[in-house]
Amino acid sequence: MRSKKTPPKKIQFDPIYGSPLIAKLITSVMEDGRKSVAAKQVYKAIDIVAEQTKQDGVEYLHASLENIKPTIEVRSRRVGGASYQVPTPIRPERRDSLAIRWLINAAKARGANPYRTLADKLAAEIVEAHENAGAAIKKKLDTHKMAEANKAFAHFRW
Repeated sequence: MRSKKTPPKKIQFDPIYGSPLIAKLITSVMEDGRKSVAAKQVYKAIDIVAEQTKQDGVEYLHASLENIKPTIEVRSRRVGGASYQVPTPIRPERRDSLAIRWLINAAKARGANPYRTLADKLAAEIVEAHENAGAAIKKKLDTHKMAEANKAFAHFRW
C-alpha cells in the first residue's frame, strides 16, 4: 500500500469554453498525443449539437454527461474461496471519467461510415444521451442492472 496519498492532478481548463469537463473530454478523445486534432473534433461536435438543437452546446453536453454518469457499480471481492460482485457507490471523479469514456467509446463504435467524422458521431451520441437513449446510456443501465442483481452481496462491501 502507498505510504501517502497522491494529490489529485490539476485539470487545465479548456481555452475556449473554460470548462474542466470539456478539457477532460478533449484529452480522452486524443490519440497519439495529437491534442489539437482532438480539440478540433470536440469543438466541432459542440457546434454541431448547438446547430441541431438550437441550444447552448456546452450546457447540452453537460446535461448529456449528467444523464450518462453512473451512481453505483460492481467490484469483484474475494471472500473465502468465492468471488462476489459487490455493488459499491462511485466517487464523483470516477463518475465523470466513466461517463466521458462511455460517451467516446459509443461514438467511436457508431459504424465505419467513411463520410462521418468523429465530430459527427460524437454530436449524435451527445444528442441521444440527452434524450436518455444511445449506447452510452445503455452501458449505464447495464451497470445499474448488474448492481441491482447483486445487491444481496452488498454486505461484503469494504
